Amino acid sequence: MKQDSPMLDGATFAVARGDSITAWALSPVSERYYPGEPSLAEDRVNYRFINGFVDVGTLPCRVALFRELATRRPVLESDWPVESLHLPGANRRVAFSRFRHRPTRLARWCRTILVPQADGDYRFDIVTCGGVHVWVDGQLLAAFEPYTRNVEQRREISLPLREAGSEVIILTEEMAERDTNWYFELSLVSAVTLQVMLPGAVAPADGAALKTLADSVRPAGEFVGAEGLTLVFDRPVAEPVAVRVTVQPTSHAEGAILQSTLELPAGATKLPVCAGGVLPDGYHQVDLVFSAGAARVTRKIGCAVLAQTTPTVLGADLDQRKRLALDHVASHGEMRMGTALALLATGQQDEARLRPIIELTLDAIEERRDCSDFVMVPLLWALMRHGEQMPADLAARARRAVLDYRYWVDEPGNDVMWFWSENHVLCFHVSQLLAGQWLGAERFSTSGRLGAEQAELAKMRLGKWFDAVERDGLAEWNSAAYYPIDFIGLLALAELSDGAVADRARALLDRLFTMIALHTLGGVPAGSMGRAYDKELRAGPLTELAPFAAVAFGRGWLNAGVAALPQFLLATYAPPADLLRYAEPAGDAAFEAHYVQGHDEAARLALYKSAHVQLSATVDGRPGASGHQQHIMDVRFASHPFARAWINHPGEDDPWGQNRPSYWAGNGVLPRVGQAGNATLMLYDLGETARIPFTHAYLSSEGIDETLVDGHWLIARSGEGLVALGASGPIAAVTQGPGAGREYRVTGTRSAWVAIVADGTGPDAFAAFRRYLAGVELGFDAAAMAVTLRRPDQPVLALDWHNGLAVDGVVAEFPNRTVVPRVVGTRPFRI
Repeated sequence: MKQDSPMLDGATFAVARGDSITAWALSPVSERYYPGEPSLAEDRVNYRFINGFVDVGTLPCRVALFRELATRRPVLESDWPVESLHLPGANRRVAFSRFRHRPTRLARWCRTILVPQADGDYRFDIVTCGGVHVWVDGQLLAAFEPYTRNVEQRREISLPLREAGSEVIILTEEMAERDTNWYFELSLVSAVTLQVMLPGAVAPADGAALKTLADSVRPAGEFVGAEGLTLVFDRPVAEPVAVRVTVQPTSHAEGAILQSTLELPAGATKLPVCAGGVLPDGYHQVDLVFSAGAARVTRKIGCAVLAQTTPTVLGADLDQRKRLALDHVASHGEMRMGTALALLATGQQDEARLRPIIELTLDAIEERRDCSDFVMVPLLWALMRHGEQMPADLAARARRAVLDYRYWVDEPGNDVMWFWSENHVLCFHVSQLLAGQWLGAERFSTSGRLGAEQAELAKMRLGKWFDAVERDGLAEWNSAAYYPIDFIGLLALAELSDGAVADRARALLDRLFTMIALHTLGGVPAGSMGRAYDKELRAGPLTELAPFAAVAFGRGWLNAGVAALPQFLLATYAPPADLLRYAEPAGDAAFEAHYVQGHDEAARLALYKSAHVQLSATVDGRPGASGHQQHIMDVRFASHPFARAWINHPGEDDPWGQNRPSYWAGNGVLPRVGQAGNATLMLYDLGETARIPFTHAYLSSEGIDETLVDGHWLIARSGEGLVALGASGPIAAVTQGPGAGREYRVTGTRSAWVAIVADGTGPDAFAAFRRYLAGVELGFDAAAMAVTLRRPDQPVLALDWHNGLAVDGVVAEFPNRTVVPRVVGTRPFRI
């Protein structure tokens, strides 16, 4: 490599064939509102709901984009400021995935220097979600603009590179329509080794220091409690590094909770950020900017904050529990319409809090932001029940917003509101019904219909929605993220509507609370889920479903989530009275439950539960298919709110990524699963060219009293609950980075896992469980894709990739293929 070029004065990274170019200097992100012309959309809702991205056609913003792309010719820009560096680390993609509630054009410039051993043309693969243009030494060499929403595309390109070093500049762009996978990946195809240089005066030591920090940063512990937030790193830095920390609110509030610029001293591996009590309870995003010399690197991580790990006992009377929770919401609810509803219903004329919440709600509705249907329903509840208590100017503005809203795709618009998933379909139909009921004689401007006409149309559509979920169950089964959204619509129908629609809503509410009780343990709703994010898996007591369980069953956690909870607290609806036996089994009892959920039996749910541990799985499924946000198997302990374990195949490289599926939430490739009693078996076939050639287990670093990795077994105890996770290959504990202390990997594109749970009492329980496992045999045939589990005095379980589960050689038919759970009592498996 030439050392006399003035270009080669930065940090250097070697790249071999198959490697990705991940060292880039980055411009600021350019964002601009880009709606296109209003139009009608094709109504593709067939009321057969599935998990995953739905092709909804080309929205007006993308129509406008394609029209612009047909004639525009991007001009190279090279004088932009370097906002930060993207350095080699966990993610092979240069990714900027994000969520935008309105149609937004996104663009970013990226620069690096590639240095071959000789002048010549070199081949690369370029992969993108969005579009890219590639310049080499000022010449446009490639334009690749597929713009297939959230679906990556690939092309091979050839780039001429100079031995002295060639400057490569990429313009990456995307059209953001709500959740947006936006990234590119440039990987080397030629059988050579290149040097990659970061351009500009970036000292190698600075770049290495920031890479180390960005790769490894995580909060100390599973959650932040009384000790406050401290960031932890794998290795000390040689020179001080400035760290700008911004803690974002949990959900829909605006403005940072905390902003601070700190210094990580030389030699330090920990950085105290704030004392306990400074951050409110919640699962927060922490934005980090590391600076050293001329180099800046950004990173986003998650952070759970929970002040109290002991569940609150809310009392024996449901009405009392509702009043207690309503007072909590009125005092501590986030800046969302549910809090305003609680304030109005309790007669608290706190305009200093009420006004900004309603204004934010109306901003979202008037701008037709995605998810505005979620706040339209509680706004209508407030207007219909408490409109006279609302400030007059806001009430008038709200009335106008209701009349002008877009309630379905047959009304013209140029927004990116998501009409197509089961939770949004419900909330749009409920909004249309309630608005039409409330303003029956008024003309709605977007549709041109009278309110009474809107209401009749909504009733017809709601009938189709109920037909689907009564027949199929819910595609977003057990979801701690989306059951609260279902509650928004169902509780409003039960309380504010009448007739068959209200009756069907109450019946479905009963079923939802039954499923929640089955999968709640120790006050935390858990289990296999149709859709999950990191928050729902890593911070169970902080989800919006947790307070529903607390109020319904008597103990748990109240938090700031108010998407639907105030409606439950104000409604006359009461869950079935006998559900506590499912939520809190007696110490000498256990049970199994089976039922199906989702179109075409997308989930066949199997549950084993005792007073101390529960094991939940979605069996059969679509083995080998690409996953989305389905959380397939789950272990939950009763003794601590964060005590949990699961197994999955990562859906992306970055442990802190936000793709769907992500590193921990969902599966890149779905497994074959079988469950019988207290044991789950899993088979993974990732394909010979798997991007991520390993599967892994998550075992919380909090609430686990004893842990041991013993060859092919990961064994843990939490209180009186025990779990053994066994694998077809050696289990390796991750000791560095975000997975340190909680991640356990098994390498290989074909693998098998088993999970066995048990109750254990006394000081010898863990040792006794180890002795029991010594007599357990786990056999795996990679060629046939079959796993066999032999246990002392237990039936032999065998899972075959093609034929499913067999018990003692007999194919096990799923015992209940209806949407109504069948619950059968059994004895706890004790050690």
